[in-house]
Amino acid sequence: MSGTLYGVGLGPGDPDLMTLRAHELISKARIVAYPALEGGTSFARAIAADVIPLDAREIVMNIPMTTARSPAQAAYDQSAAEIAAELELGHDVICLCEGDPFFYGSFMYIFARLSADYPVQVVPGVTSITACAARAGMPLAARNERLTVLPGPLPEAELRARIDGAESVAILKVGRHLGKIRGVIEALGLTRHATYIERASLPDEVICPLADAPDTAPYFSMIILTKGVDPWL
Repeated sequence: MSGTLYGVGLGPGDPDLMTLRAHELISKARIVAYPALEGGTSFARAIAADVIPLDAREIVMNIPMTTARSPAQAAYDQSAAEIAAELELGHDVICLCEGDPFFYGSFMYIFARLSADYPVQVVPGVTSITACAARAGMPLAARNERLTVLPGPLPEAELRARIDGAESVAILKVGRHLGKIRGVIEALGLTRHATYIERASLPDEVICPLADAPDTAPYFSMIILTKGVDPWL
């Protein structure tokens, strides 16, 4: 019998926001896999660092952060093969993922490659959206209200159309797209309704009106916009 692959959500960054299930699985893990920037550090591992057993084997999934898709796909192919080799030996593998594995999570790429051949269990985590909303004190939706989730890399025209037709909006993966996104929101006359959040739940967290946001933003940043609400008045 093969081992089981566990896709474990870690939450947005604060280790205290890991679920009890995630903590239990990681603390007993013999093999732990996690994504890392190629040649750099792993945010996922940093979240779980105090829980990973000292004698656990670690599989580092080195993912190149480029706009080209083929290098990342090749990296996931290689990582999936390494994980599959352990599963074939009957070993369980705990695959760490920031946030929630099935919400813009890196684990989805491993899941797509292995779930047809091996047992997989997914442990949900606190998402970046709910963490940012909680930290900013901004309710996202109630009753029949709609929440629209948009990735920052969308083309400017599509961002404008989707924001214009939405009620509440969460824009993820802001990063290098901050200038474009800020311009779209300003053109729609919605800047006063928007809040900028970066590194939610971490010691260097930033929460401020979009108008006061820095000129550059890290990848782990978000803009929450609720029409009809001026959160900074």
